[in-house]
Parts: sequence; structure tokens; C-alpha cells
Amino acid sequence: MCNLKYSVLMSVYYKENPNYFIESIESMLRQTVKPDEIVIVKDGPLTPELDNVISNYVKTYPDLFNIISLKKNVGLGLALNEGLKKCKNNLVARMDTDDISLENRCELQLMEFLKNPNISICGTMIDEFYGSTQNIIATRIVPLNHDDILKFGRRRSPFNHVSVMYKRDDVLACEGGYHDVNRKEDFDLFVRMINNNCLGVNIDKSLVLVRASDDYFSRRKSWSNCKSYILVVYKFWKKGYSTFLDFLFVILSQLVIFLSPIWLLKIISNRFLRKKINDV
Repeated sequence: MCNLKYSVLMSVYYKENPNYFIESIESMLRQTVKPDEIVIVKDGPLTPELDNVISNYVKTYPDLFNIISLKKNVGLGLALNEGLKKCKNNLVARMDTDDISLENRCELQLMEFLKNPNISICGTMIDEFYGSTQNIIATRIVPLNHDDILKFGRRRSPFNHVSVMYKRDDVLACEGGYHDVNRKEDFDLFVRMINNNCLGVNIDKSLVLVRASDDYFSRRKSWSNCKSYILVVYKFWKKGYSTFLDFLFVILSQLVIFLSPIWLLKIISNRFLRKKINDV
């Protein structure tokens, strides 16, 4: 049995669903290698229902949960930075408040860190489900080894953020960790890390179940989201992480996403960005 200790890091804000939040926490409590600590950052004031969820877990597991309260909502990336600073373990497993980790997720990731102590980030594939966890509709595939991760990261995030386990010290040492980048804070962080001598791997298994929502494509085709993506890759190009061709590709692809109707965007996503479950 793996004896490495790790923390779980979550950030919650007032719009989260309390029932999904409970499912997410329970999936971490069921891990085959239990977390040594669960850090929850309250990103601004929460609803009474969400506060009750947190209070109940703190009462039940007083030595496990560490709650960080922020006076105002600062956004996911900056909230996670505050949580990282308070994690007592260097190995930290990210977890979103509406997703579900499989029971062996963290054990398999810890084994990767045991096999290669030099890696800084270990992610996994994710399965997207709609409604019920039995209704898996797609899988997001990411590259496995560091060289392929480096190449993939010139245009797209080479890790599924909800699945990663990383070293706290390596994250914070990379320009202070997450930056305040709208919806692209993970992409921005991971590419900076792997281009600054941090090694990364992905496990070739889907170890996190992610909820697919009706408004996912509406959010994705918003101009603020497309603009943020373009600006992040522009920064990568200026730093030499991406080529001009990569930057041009991202500009054109984001314009297509912004201008396309949602029905066409779904086809593009299923064809090029996801592996549909009936194609596996």
C-alpha cells in the first residue's frame, strides 16, 4: 500500500450545487488511499446550504478538513493559490465541487510519484456524463508522456485540470502559481510549468467523472472565453512556448467557435476534441 501523504484542494463559490458538492467530497473520502487533509477554499460568501455542507463535514471529520474563507470572490485560480499556501502536504490532488473521482484515482497517481519522484504533475483522462454516472457520453484524451504533453500544450491544455495531482512547491514556484486568467487559469499554469523544467505525465485511464451541462457550449462560445484563450496563447507565442502557426491556429479556431451555432459546435467538439463513448 502506498504510504505517501497528500492533501485534496477544492474551491467552492455560491453558485455550486450542494448535492453535487457532497458527492464530490464523498468520492474523495472513499479513496483507496485516504487523503491526509481536505482543504476547501470558500471563494467569497456562500449560500446557507453550502455552508451547512461544510459545517457538517468539519463536525464529522474535525482533523481532516481545513477551511479557508475569503471575504470576496476572487475567481478559481487565485482562490486555489490561497488554498495551496495552506496545504500541509506537498502532494496535492485537485478536485472540483461537482465532479466524482473513482476510488483508485489518488492511489494510482501516488504510485506514479513513487515510480518517478522527479515529476511535478500527474493527470488522467476524464469521462463526461450526462444526468447519471451510468450515462457516459465522451472521454477527453490527453497525451501520456512529457514530450507529447509539451507539444500538445502549444495549442491546448495538456492536462485535465479536475484530474491532476501536483507538487504544491513546484506550482507556487512557477511565477506564484495560478494567474488571474478568465477560465484558462489551468491551461496557463500547466504550460508555464512544463516549459520551465517541470515534468508531467498522464495516466491512460479515466479516473474522474465530469458532469456535462446544457450550458457548457454556450459558455464556451462566449466572446470573453474565446478572447481569453487567444490572449493566453499569444503570451505563449511571445515567450516562445508556441509557434506563430500555433497562435494563428488558435485565433482561427476560436473565431469559428464564437461564430458557429451551438449545434455545429457540438459536432466539432465530438469530432475533434472528445472521443465519443460509442467510438471507443
